[in-house]
Amino acid sequence: MQSRGLVRNSAALSAVRSCLLLLLIHMSAPVEAKRVAGGRAQTRRVQPQPQPQPPAHRERVEGAESFPLDFTAVEGNMDNFMVQIKNLAQSLYPCSAQKLDQDMKLHFLKNVSVTCNDGSPAGYYIKESKGSKRWLLFLEGGWYCFNRQTCDSRYRTMRRLMSSTKWPQTRTGNRTHMLFPALCDYAFMGSLIIKEVVNELLTKGLDNAKVLLLAGSSAGGTGVLVNVDHVAEQLQSQGHRGVQVRGLADSGWFLDNKQFKFTDCLDTISCAPTEGIKKGIRYWGGLVPESCRQAHVGEEWNCFFGYKVYPTLKSPVFVVQWLFDEAQLAVDNIHLTEHPVHEGQWRYIQNLGQELRSTLRDVPAMFAPACLSHELITRTYWMDIQVKGTSLPRALHCWDRSLQDSNHTNGSHSNQKHKTPPIRGCPLHLIDSCPWPHCNPSCPTIRDQLTGQEMSVIQFLKHMGFDVQKMAQQQGMDPRALLGMLNNGN
Repeated sequence: MQSRGLVRNSAALSAVRSCLLLLLIHMSAPVEAKRVAGGRAQTRRVQPQPQPQPPAHRERVEGAESFPLDFTAVEGNMDNFMVQIKNLAQSLYPCSAQKLDQDMKLHFLKNVSVTCNDGSPAGYYIKESKGSKRWLLFLEGGWYCFNRQTCDSRYRTMRRLMSSTKWPQTRTGNRTHMLFPALCDYAFMGSLIIKEVVNELLTKGLDNAKVLLLAGSSAGGTGVLVNVDHVAEQLQSQGHRGVQVRGLADSGWFLDNKQFKFTDCLDTISCAPTEGIKKGIRYWGGLVPESCRQAHVGEEWNCFFGYKVYPTLKSPVFVVQWLFDEAQLAVDNIHLTEHPVHEGQWRYIQNLGQELRSTLRDVPAMFAPACLSHELITRTYWMDIQVKGTSLPRALHCWDRSLQDSNHTNGSHSNQKHKTPPIRGCPLHLIDSCPWPHCNPSCPTIRDQLTGQEMSVIQFLKHMGFDVQKMAQQQGMDPRALLGMLNNGN
């Protein structure tokens, strides 16, 4: 590859991706995307019959990298993705859906100095909903790269995340006001692109908005955590104090834990999370929230890990996180499809769930099912998953109500974390207490990542080395009762 575009910027994107895709929606409706390892949500009411499925698409990287998860689930299925994101918006703001033109139009940024990774123009897709008071800006996931070698590999295999050269002029979506800004790499300008997009949106009605929700999945979820306060401060500094900025971070709460099996940091899959981020933040010239930077002077890489950056944030953020995140397990060198899991791996997986649960203890607004998966709000089954009898749409609606009540009490749209008690019967802090993957019967269908075949919960747990007798004893249960519980979740 030519040596083009190796430009760094001190205000570069601090999210873990190179070509960020943002989606802005003004009041919306439902969405579907390719699955990682999940299918329909399993429920007690519906007993789906296992059907052979083709193997899930995987991003294969030339050279040393090979990743078993689909971190570009939206690729090739953008229309359905639009519908799913609109479902998210309508769950939050059910009274605001409007019928609009179906096409989202591409707009390149007016500031041509802010570019994609390869120097091509940065831009966004937008569908306008005139007069909307609530805006949703979405950051798509897409993994990351941390040096020239891994970014070259990424450029070959996921070019649309790093270049705008082949973006279509329009994208189709129904009944919503949307926008997609796009980032690109080698020049790492993610935070600058977000800033420029917000500036342009202010001329399209954002200046009159009441709420701007910055949402994202996977690396986009991490991007929410490291950019939400920047956006809030940007609007405040320009005099738009009436716009409350909030965050919704899905599957971006990664841990800087010790790998199950140590490997050298050669690519983005084998590299331990801490090492990858340490390398990356230097390469990107990453920008982190000022309050987090001050808390970790000289070790700003810490601010890419949710449990370290979250306590420093001023903006309210709702965290969505699987307790057994497939991406976390992958970088921890736990591979679930090659051979049955042995006891050491099984203990590691259970401990991971406990560690994640511990880091989420003081997050007032969150939704954490004990499932093995990655990303939730972009999946077709996102409304079916429940924690303690509450669905995610219900939890998000409760969160929105609590923030409205808090603002009404305070008399302003101040960007401060929500500290007031939740509304009665409207829970916000939702986390599973059961200790193993897919012990929640509403978890999505499990698919073998190599064959695409559906697996029952019992088949999956046997593959994981699950001993019903031993596990029942550990939980103080009768083995028959445990089997009955698992069967109810099939």
